[in-house]
Amino acid sequence: MVYLPKGFFMYIQQLYTNCLSEAAYYIESNGEAAIIDPLRDIDAYLQLAKERNTTIKYIFETHFHADFVSGHLDLSKATGAPIIYGPNTVTQFPVTVATDGQIFPLGNISFKVLHTPGHTMESSCYLLLNEQGEADAIFTGDTLFVGDVGRPDLAQKGADLTMEDLAGILYDSLQNKIIPLADHVKVYPAHGPGSSCGKNLGPNTHSTIGEEKATNYALQPQSKAEFVKAVTEGLQAPPQYFPINAMINKQGYEALDAVIAKGMQPLDIAAVKLLMKKDNVLLLDTRKATTFTQGFIPSSISIGLEGRFAEWAGSLLPFDVTLVLITEQGKEQESIVRLARVGFSNFAGHVAGGFEAWQAAGERIDMIIDVEADEMAMDLPFDDNLVVLDVRKEVEYADGHVKDAVNIPLHTLTDPGSMSQIEDTDNLYVHCAGGYRSVIAASMLKKQGIHNLRNVLGGWNSIKQQEKITIEKEKAVLN
Repeated sequence: MVYLPKGFFMYIQQLYTNCLSEAAYYIESNGEAAIIDPLRDIDAYLQLAKERNTTIKYIFETHFHADFVSGHLDLSKATGAPIIYGPNTVTQFPVTVATDGQIFPLGNISFKVLHTPGHTMESSCYLLLNEQGEADAIFTGDTLFVGDVGRPDLAQKGADLTMEDLAGILYDSLQNKIIPLADHVKVYPAHGPGSSCGKNLGPNTHSTIGEEKATNYALQPQSKAEFVKAVTEGLQAPPQYFPINAMINKQGYEALDAVIAKGMQPLDIAAVKLLMKKDNVLLLDTRKATTFTQGFIPSSISIGLEGRFAEWAGSLLPFDVTLVLITEQGKEQESIVRLARVGFSNFAGHVAGGFEAWQAAGERIDMIIDVEADEMAMDLPFDDNLVVLDVRKEVEYADGHVKDAVNIPLHTLTDPGSMSQIEDTDNLYVHCAGGYRSVIAASMLKKQGIHNLRNVLGGWNSIKQQEKITIEKEKAVLN
C-alpha cells in the first residue's frame, strides 16, 4: 500500500493487489470519501472508511474492467453510494453516467471527469482538483500506465471497431486530455507491472505527467499512424477470461457473500467421490506447488495461492464447471475470494480436512516426480526419448532454452492440438522459470492421461547453471 497524505483536507491511499497487479484508490476530504476501481471483496474499503470516520460518497469506475470483477455493486449496496461511469456506458444495473467535464464535489476537493476512449469506449479518467481548484492528480484507469497505455484490442463483443480504430481513438484522447496536463500532476493508474492490460508496464505503480511525457513511448511526439503501429505491434492475445469479466462487470453478478457461502461448504470423502464422477466438476488444489507434487487427489489441477493465482485460474480453467477446492487448512475462504475476483462463482464446496483427510481415508493418491536440474543434465545424453518441455512464454524461451527443447507456453495448454509435438513414448522433463508454472502444467498433463513426466525443480533458474546442458537462443524472435 502507498499512503499519500495531502495536507489537512485531502488524503489518498492506493490499495494495491500484487497477484492481479491492480490498484484501487481511497480518496478522502473533510469526512467524505470516494473509491476508484474497487475489487470484488470490499471489506478493506469499508474498514478504511470506518477507521477514518468517513462516509463513502462515490464509487468511480474508469471502465468495464476485463481482468477482474469489480466490487461496485456490493460496495454500492453496503454504502448507498452511487456507481459512476463515464460517457457511452450502458449497464444492466443502475449507474450514474457522467458527462465529459462533469464535476463531482468531495469535501473540500472535487473530481472532473475526462472522457478518454480508446482502451474501451467508455474509458474515463478522474482529474482530482485540490482545495484551490487546481489539478493535483489524475486517476487514469487503463488509459495511461507507468511506461505504457491500455491495450486497444479489448472492444466488447458487438462493437464495430477494429484494434486500429481504438488505437487511433486512444491517440486523440491522450493528445487532447492527458498531454496538456501540467507536469506536476500525479498519475495513479489501475495497474502496475505484470498486468496483461498493457504490453509492458513499468516497474512503478504511480508517476507524474512530466515523467510519463519524458519516458512513456506512447506520449512521445509522433503521428497517429506511428502511434497506432507502436501500441498494436507485438500484442499477445489477451487471457481467455478477459471478455468474461468485462461482461460480468457490465451485466452484474451474484453477491460475494453468497459465493463464499457455497465455497465454504465442507464436503466429506463420499461426497467428493460422487462429484468426481460428474463431467462438469473440476478439482482445484490451491496448496503450494512443492506440496502438491508430493501427493494429490487424482485428476486435480494445481494452481497454488503463492503465485499469480487468480490470473492463471482465469486463463486456464473453464467457467462452466463446478469447482471443488482442496486447500491448505484455513485457506479455504482466501481461495474462494481470489477466484471470485476473476469471475468464478460455481462452487460445490471444499474437501473437509483437505488432502490429508483424503489420504488418511486410504483413498488413491497421485504424485509428480521432482528432479533436480543436475539429474536432468545427466539423463539428457543417455535417454533418446527424453523431451524437455519448456512451458515459459515464447519470449522467455527465445532468450535462452535447452537445445532442442519443445516450447508449449502454459497458457496454450488448453488449446486443442497444443501437444501435437509430443509422442506417447516421450519421457517429459517439464520446467518453467522457477517451478510454479511447471507444476500447473504437469497437473494438467496428468489429468489428460500423460503420466510419463518429471518436474524440474528450480526450473530455468537452475537449468541455466548446468555446464553440461547446451543452451540456445532464438535471435530472430529477440530481434
